Amino acid sequence: MSEKFTSTTRTDYDVLVAGAGPVGLMLAAELRLAGVRVLVVERRREPDTAVKAGGINTASAAALDRRGLLSALEPAAARRPAFAGHFGGILVPADPVDRDDPLLRGRGANGWFLEIPQVEVERILGARAVELGAEVRRGVELRGFDADESGVTVRLDGGDVRAAWLAGCDGGRSTVRRLAGFEFPGTDPGITGRQAVVVADGTEGLGQGWQHTPTGVYVYGPMPGRVRTVEFDGPPVDRDAPVTAAEIEASLRRVSGVDVRVTEIVSGARFTDNARQATTYRRGRVLLCGDAAHVHSPFSGQGLNLGLGDAVNLGWKLAATVHGRAPEGLLDSYTAERHPIGGQILDWTRAQVAVMRGDADSRALRHVVTDFLGTRDGATYYAQRVSGLGQRYDLGDGHPLVGTTMPELRLDDGTRLTEHARTGRALLVDLTGDGRLTGMAASYPGCLDLIRGRASGAGVGALLIRPDGFVAWAATDPAGDLSGLETALVRWLGRARTGAAVAG
Repeated sequence: MSEKFTSTTRTDYDVLVAGAGPVGLMLAAELRLAGVRVLVVERRREPDTAVKAGGINTASAAALDRRGLLSALEPAAARRPAFAGHFGGILVPADPVDRDDPLLRGRGANGWFLEIPQVEVERILGARAVELGAEVRRGVELRGFDADESGVTVRLDGGDVRAAWLAGCDGGRSTVRRLAGFEFPGTDPGITGRQAVVVADGTEGLGQGWQHTPTGVYVYGPMPGRVRTVEFDGPPVDRDAPVTAAEIEASLRRVSGVDVRVTEIVSGARFTDNARQATTYRRGRVLLCGDAAHVHSPFSGQGLNLGLGDAVNLGWKLAATVHGRAPEGLLDSYTAERHPIGGQILDWTRAQVAVMRGDADSRALRHVVTDFLGTRDGATYYAQRVSGLGQRYDLGDGHPLVGTTMPELRLDDGTRLTEHARTGRALLVDLTGDGRLTGMAASYPGCLDLIRGRASGAGVGALLIRPDGFVAWAATDPAGDLSGLETALVRWLGRARTGAAVAG
C-alpha cells in the first residue's frame, strides 16, 4: 500500500530545500531527476569559498558517477596513492590494504579519497540542479514556517511560499531543525580547531604531515599555504568572529614551537569536536539532511560525504512520496537507514580526538592504533570505513551484496553498469538471460529499467538496485524461486503497476 499525503491547500512547490550547500544541491538534483518541483533557498548571496572539506570518498564519487557528474570533478582532483588517509593524524599506509577485499575490489586503485575542494563539488552540483530545472534563490533568509498535515507554509524574505515538504539542509546550526523542535543530543566541544590558507614566512621549520606535540596537533600542506591546528583547551570564545592572520600565527606557534610569521590569510575557519545527532530525521512534513541532522569534527573528512549520502538516500524516497507511489514506510526508512550511519561517524570522529590528545594515556593509545593501522587487517578495515564502501543497510538476509553499494561491473557491450544509473530509476540487472525478469521489469514502467548483458567475473547472476545505488536483492543463479525479488520490488517500489505476477 502506498503512503498517501493529501493536500487541501495549493502548493507552490513540492519540496522547499533550505540551504544551497553541496547537500542541499545534491538533494535538489535528485528530486528534479524524478520530476519533483523544487525551490532551494540560501541566505548567502554567493557560494561560500572558505576552506572546508578537502575531498570526497569512494562512495560519494560513485554516487556522482552514477549521475554522470564525476568526470567534471576529476580534473580538479589530486590523488594520494601512498596513503589510504589518516585517523586522528595517524597516516594509514595504502600498501597493506587488501585490494581483493570484496568491498574494495575494483575500486580505489589510486586511493579511496579524491582530494577535491568542497567549493568545486558545490559548483558542479549547483550547475546540475539548475540544469535539471531546480529554482535556486540566493540571499533569501528563511524566517519561519508553519507545518500542518497537508504541507508547510514557509516565511521567506519577500513573502510566503507553500510547499508540500520542507527539507532542512541548512548546516550545523540549522534554523529548520531549531524551529521544528528536533531533539539534538550529543557531546559538548572540548577543542578548538583552525584551518586556513595563508601566506607565511619561516615555514621551513615545520614538520611534514601530521605532527603531534605536547601542546596540540598541526599539519602544514599538502597544498601550499594550507595549515590546520588543533588545541585541547576548550572551544573558541567566539566561533563566528573573523579568523585573522594573527590568530593563525599564534596558534601555529603555540602548537609547533616554530617562529612562523603569517603575513596574509586567504581564507580561514574554526571548528570544534561538538558531536550531536537529531534523534529522528523527520517530523511530519519536515526533514533534516546533512549537517542539519548531525555535526561532528572534520577529522578524516567524513562530514561532506555523510551529507551527500543522506541526500542520495532521501531524494528518491521523497520523490516517490510526492508522486504518491511510495510503499508504506518508505519515507521513514530514511531515518532507519541513515541514523545508524551518522552515529557511527560521530563515534569515528570522537575516537580520533581521543588519540590526538597530548596526555600520556592518549600517546599510549596512539602507539597501539598506529601499529594496528599498519597491518593488513587494520589498513583494510580503515579503507572500508573511510571510503564509505563499508556502509551497509540492513535490507534483509540473502546474497552478500544485499545492502551494499552496487558493484562496479563492465558489461559485454562495453558499458559500465554505473552508466545505466543516469536516469535515477531502479535497475533490474539480468546477467543470465532469464526471461522471467523481463516481465517483472515491465510491471514497473517509469521507475525501473531492465539491464541485460554479461559481465565477466561478476560473481552474481541478477541484481535489483535501488535508485540510490544500493543492492536490494541479488541472486547467483536466478533460475530458481524469484519470490525474494518480488518481495524486494514490493518493499521498495510498491505493487506492480500492470498487475503482472511473477513467473513460476
